[in-house]
Amino acid sequence: MPILRAGAFEVFSNSPEQTRRLGIQLGGLLETGDLVCLEGELGSGKTTLVQGIASGWGSPTHATSPTFVLVNVYKRPDGALLSHLDAYRLQDSQEAAALDIDLYLEQGPLVVEWAQKIESALPAERLWLKLFWVDDERRRVEVSPQGKRYEPMVRAFQEAVYGLV
Repeated sequence: MPILRAGAFEVFSNSPEQTRRLGIQLGGLLETGDLVCLEGELGSGKTTLVQGIASGWGSPTHATSPTFVLVNVYKRPDGALLSHLDAYRLQDSQEAAALDIDLYLEQGPLVVEWAQKIESALPAERLWLKLFWVDDERRRVEVSPQGKRYEPMVRAFQEAVYGLV
């Protein structure tokens, strides 16, 4: 049995700044309707990655964790929106369903922290990133496309991270 699912890859980050740069690479690939799911324990780098994603997508606003407000929406100068949902405080997928996730996806890309808590409320096609704490500075990130829509995105992301693959 393969370690990673088909089309997936892993990358190691050696610092928070490198994790942000990974996010910048990914953020530049996102389009309206894209769903990026982040899974990982506290301190694994999810919010740091989102800061990079928002920056790479084009938001002039510094991303912060929406733990208490649930959703932060970032606006590009062209008016496009990126939504950032933190599901940490949600009890289950039913609570997430009340947030109208489809509306966020119609407005732009959606990034979900703690996505595993509300997985059944999310579309089946998505990009899934699982972050692992290695040590104080290092993180391991598994990047996995779930659905055909995300396969070319993962290839482009892998190429941006590693060069031609």
